[in-house]
Amino acid sequence: MANTLYISATAERSGKSAITLGLMRLLIGRVGKVGFFRPIVQDSTGFDHEFQLINEYFGLNLPQEQCYAFTLEEARRLINSGQSNLLMDKILEAYNKLASQYDFILCQGTDFLGKHGAFEVELNADIAATLGVPVLLVHPSVNNSAEEIRSATITAVDVFAQRGIEIAALIVNRVDPYAADLEELKKDIASQLTQKNAKDPLVYIIPENNILGRPSLRDVAKNLGAEVLYCEQNLIDYHIDDYLIAAMHLGNFLNFLQEGNLVVTPGDREDILLGSIVASMSKAYPSVSGILLTGGLKPSQGIMRLLDGMRNMTIPVLAVKTNTSETIQMLKNLRDRIDPDDTRKVHTALGNFDRYVNADELAVRIVDDNTARMTPRMFEYKLMDQARKHPMRIVLPEGEEERILRAAEALYARQTAHIILLGDPDKIEEKARSLSISLQGIDIINPATSAKLDEYAATYAELRKKKGITLEEAHDRMLDTTYFGTMMVYQDDADGLVSGAINTTANTVRPALEFIKTKPGFSIVSSTFLMCLKDRVLAFGDCAINPDPTAEQLADIAITTSETARIFGIDSRVAMLSYSTGTSGKGEDVDKVKEATRIAHERAPELLLEGPLQYDAAIDPEVAKTKMPNSPVAGKATVFIFPDLNTGNNTYKAVQRAADAIAIGPILQGLRKPVNDLSRGCTVPDIINTVAITAIQAQAEKGLI
Repeated sequence: MANTLYISATAERSGKSAITLGLMRLLIGRVGKVGFFRPIVQDSTGFDHEFQLINEYFGLNLPQEQCYAFTLEEARRLINSGQSNLLMDKILEAYNKLASQYDFILCQGTDFLGKHGAFEVELNADIAATLGVPVLLVHPSVNNSAEEIRSATITAVDVFAQRGIEIAALIVNRVDPYAADLEELKKDIASQLTQKNAKDPLVYIIPENNILGRPSLRDVAKNLGAEVLYCEQNLIDYHIDDYLIAAMHLGNFLNFLQEGNLVVTPGDREDILLGSIVASMSKAYPSVSGILLTGGLKPSQGIMRLLDGMRNMTIPVLAVKTNTSETIQMLKNLRDRIDPDDTRKVHTALGNFDRYVNADELAVRIVDDNTARMTPRMFEYKLMDQARKHPMRIVLPEGEEERILRAAEALYARQTAHIILLGDPDKIEEKARSLSISLQGIDIINPATSAKLDEYAATYAELRKKKGITLEEAHDRMLDTTYFGTMMVYQDDADGLVSGAINTTANTVRPALEFIKTKPGFSIVSSTFLMCLKDRVLAFGDCAINPDPTAEQLADIAITTSETARIFGIDSRVAMLSYSTGTSGKGEDVDKVKEATRIAHERAPELLLEGPLQYDAAIDPEVAKTKMPNSPVAGKATVFIFPDLNTGNNTYKAVQRAADAIAIGPILQGLRKPVNDLSRGCTVPDIINTVAITAIQAQAEKGLI
């Protein structure tokens, strides 16, 4: 039967969605196959937003009809008719059916959307007791004093402790970040709860985060049935800091405008509409998150035409049929939520969890780690986890690119690395403001005005003087953000560089080849793809850089790829690939692989390395028994070295498509310091992964791994 953890809130607006995201990512990073179960869902149709969030964001492909037992309406009907035992029996039956298919089940309790909070606490306690599983309690403490938090958490724990339920952990969520000593409060609560529970519960305190506690414009559109008049594509990006009702004259209204306001005004107040838009475009005024027109009124045809012609119009404008008073009441009642494609909220939630919850400590309490499988999600989790252990300074030269800005915000939220953006600060900040992106905690450097410019130019001129580079030419070269960023890495003002979202591979790699150069003893820069299959991760090299490496270069690639695999936690067994296994074939191409194998053995005798091997003999134990029995590599290779780019590039793409694998890379290797190239079609998650990889390479270069 699967291990299980039951998440139960103690009151409404607990923020348990954010906690569930963090827990699911923790589990996926440590357990092979994780399921999600909700005994009771709120929606009478069986649709469940919490299920949708977890299922879609983590790509679990769970069958929804098997992942819940009852709707809240059905559950109340059974309870009110005296059939509580039947309710529990059916929940247990549904849970057992799902648990038989998974290694771990994460259960989430009810939503506390009604007026009967005490009833739901008791109900969740009864369900957890029926299932016989440990509970993680989430207690919301918005605007509560330390004494109120102590009293409320102890009362909530009592309800579960009286039923003999193990409290695995208690998370006090949404605490005022400026309250008294949070660490002291945590110790005090833990001390008092020890008396209530046989196993000392773990206690964590997570401060309130404004991004998670505020709705997005898309939430407004969905819940108020608003019509989007302009900028529909920006709805998911803008989160509302506060509501501002515009009922006074424009000149007076502007004095009350604050950053992130949703301006609420009758649809015939065209002066407020235009004034809000112009204010957002002006550096003299804050930028609003959007404008909500009430009363079923829309701007006149002339104003609509004016807005249609505004090229830089980025402020969403919505309209509702309700009057201003009704609309404000609906906005006040609007519940904050996290949608699976709201990456800003998701990354903020995961970042908060990582920062305030000791994942290793919690995992020891809730996970019986008995699996050796390595799924893509587990590998991605381990990447982020390793990067966070020693945050590295990663410079992103394409600081004005939207995807880079979104990734930078997410990377700061997840504490994956210390990010440095290059470019014009005014342009970067204006772009971020227009996209409602926070640049908190992110450094911005303009090469043209940097105090380091002359020093970098002099260093570059000295390094390239044999190529005839003058100081003036070096100065011009350092104005290029990629050259400047690479020099930051060379001078140890940054630990690694990631570029390529808008630059070509040549533009990204050229500066590194000019003055960072290859590691001592290596003659070539090559690449590795980390191939995440359904149950393991393999390293493929070189599939992106070198068209036809010599035997000496192929040996370099084998040794470097093996080291890259080691850095990322792959037990290295290297297969030197060819169309022949052992001595079965002849020819120039086979001879090259044989010679590369000999050189690699000579240079790195400690490596488990075999060649030449055909791909099937390298990966399939049954084939290996026939073609190369008793080999420590054949049949269980984890690192695959391809003889040329044509073979490697086609093979990695074939495996990627045929095996539905995730290909992470190319990861550049062989340089003295880490520089990595992005595809120009890269997504924000691609950038995040590449930064994490670069950070880990930097850790290895500094001897931290």
